[in-house]
Amino acid sequence: MGLSKTEMFTDLQNEIALFSKVFGHPARVAILQQLFKIDTCYCGDLVNEIGLSQPTISQHLKELKHLGLIKGNVEGTSVCYCIDAENWTKMKNVMFQFLDQDISKTDCC
Repeated sequence: MGLSKTEMFTDLQNEIALFSKVFGHPARVAILQQLFKIDTCYCGDLVNEIGLSQPTISQHLKELKHLGLIKGNVEGTSVCYCIDAENWTKMKNVMFQFLDQDISKTDCC
């Protein structure tokens, strides 16, 4: 399998693809739902809340943080996570513009 060659695509196309990645795994969706549910910085054990192993949760948190959708702060021996409101709003706007497109021709194929 070849490289993805992301440089061939526009910044917007790459951004949409990256944002879409967050919805590509139900664990990331569950983590985001949990963070929205508590609506504050979460310092608890997502392993107990989500039901996956610590390494799996950590990998998904890392991905969400890399995408900029969550923030994390170290408090003592734990890391607290919350939704990055600014980046979440940006993602919603980018994805809405993409998903709100309509097909004008209905007689194709």
